[in-house]
Amino acid sequence: MQNIRHLSKEALATWISERGLQKFRANQVWEWLWAKQAHSFADMTNLSKELRQQLGEHFTLPALVIDESQYSADGTIKSRFKTWDGHAVEGVLIPTEERKTACVSSQIGCSLSCKFCATGYIERKRNLTFDEIYDEVVLINQQSMRVYGKKLSNIVFMGMGEPLLNYNHVLKAIERISAEDGLGMSPRRITVSTAGVAKMIKKLGDDQVRFKLALSLHAANDAKRHQIMPINDTNDIKSLIEALNYFYQATKNEITLEYILFDDFNDSLKDADELIKIYRQVPADLVNIIEYNPIDFARFRKPTEEKTDAFMAYLEKNRVNARLRRSRGKDIDAACGQLANK
Repeated sequence: MQNIRHLSKEALATWISERGLQKFRANQVWEWLWAKQAHSFADMTNLSKELRQQLGEHFTLPALVIDESQYSADGTIKSRFKTWDGHAVEGVLIPTEERKTACVSSQIGCSLSCKFCATGYIERKRNLTFDEIYDEVVLINQQSMRVYGKKLSNIVFMGMGEPLLNYNHVLKAIERISAEDGLGMSPRRITVSTAGVAKMIKKLGDDQVRFKLALSLHAANDAKRHQIMPINDTNDIKSLIEALNYFYQATKNEITLEYILFDDFNDSLKDADELIKIYRQVPADLVNIIEYNPIDFARFRKPTEEKTDAFMAYLEKNRVNARLRRSRGKDIDAACGQLANK
């Protein structure tokens, strides 16, 4: 049987009319599926029992469910979601005074094997479908409303997986999240983070997307980036600079560079100089300097506060718009790079 959420609105309307039902029934079903986020046909209470039964006989309505949630001392909530076929994937609610952000996953596992990231040590099982990504946002939004009394203000695709290797489903999920008959969230409040797939960054430009883009750089020369991010073999820094410029020319959307500091690896002032050179070649609004969060399988360490301060001061002196991003949810393995279904 077909997943009903994989039907277009037109296909749903055709199915309804073929059964001799009035046209507005299709709009009602569509509203239940997306705006009202029904997770079963039984939930669709303004439809006749007969129609709900027919829908159940012809379609499936698989939905993510929360398997378990962990609550950090700093207010961060990490949830493990279960898929219809028994896989687990994680998402995080990151609350601050100003905003409530959902960090969502796009794949179950990851194929990129970045050396500092817990998900990189897990085999990629499959891509998440657009409706599963949508469910992540819905469930995290419900948590935000329940715990903090506020809706989500932002979404970042910085969870498990590489979003640009699940291109069509990520874009379709964002279309549904930002649609008026979906969650109605502005695409300007959505950021997609990529480890750097140059060809797909250009495709984002060709497709005139309206969301923000973040590049996980983490090393400012090819030799070092190759050591920690195998994707650099086929997507070197020069090709990424070119792709980011292409993307910006096409969309004028905000770009952020992300850079995790690793002790005695990429935290010297020479490294800062190389980062500044890249910053001056791309139209980036911001460089996010990220605290490293240790994981079991990696040899990296976090630099001392003194080294971190010196690195930040050097960037500031050279007029780089940089921000130090303090980690949230470390005590529950919910911080950047720690998602691994523990």
